[in-house]
Amino acid sequence: MKKYYFINKFDTNSIDKQDKQTSIIFRNYLSKNIDKDLILKIKGYCKKKKIKFFLSNNIKLAIKLNLDGAYIPAFNKSFDHLAYSYKKNFRIIGSAHNLKEIRIKEYQNVDKIFLSSLFKKNRNFLGINKFKLTKKLTNKNVVALGGISKKNLKKLSLLNQIEFAGISYFE
Repeated sequence: MKKYYFINKFDTNSIDKQDKQTSIIFRNYLSKNIDKDLILKIKGYCKKKKIKFFLSNNIKLAIKLNLDGAYIPAFNKSFDHLAYSYKKNFRIIGSAHNLKEIRIKEYQNVDKIFLSSLFKKNRNFLGINKFKLTKKLTNKNVVALGGISKKNLKKLSLLNQIEFAGISYFE
């Protein structure tokens, strides 16, 4: 099962616990300054562990630093990256909460759409049935996101879902 783990700090212990089916997405929205040295440290550590590494919300820097890809959050509606050139194996993934955001991610030409929130009861809460219906609205690969834990992991089989992303599952 393919997994995506969102991190906001470099912690070797949490990365060490991951298998090769887990990709790391670094998102630090709290700091306005981008610490390129930290990103390169995480990249090197992930490469050593044979784990893919994505940078959130900065495609240009992800390309420049030769990362595995970039993650576009739902609030990012920019199309600037469509003018960039990047390697064939560079992946762009993004998240959405509704049909309008799904269409934006399709126009942004993402490879996968992280659809949230599956279990986390917030303002974007979908639940199993609405998730299944919303998933049918796109031809892109869909990754389940939001509130996935070891307790509710088996419920993903109800969705025929083989990929998921989160934070709480990994902690």
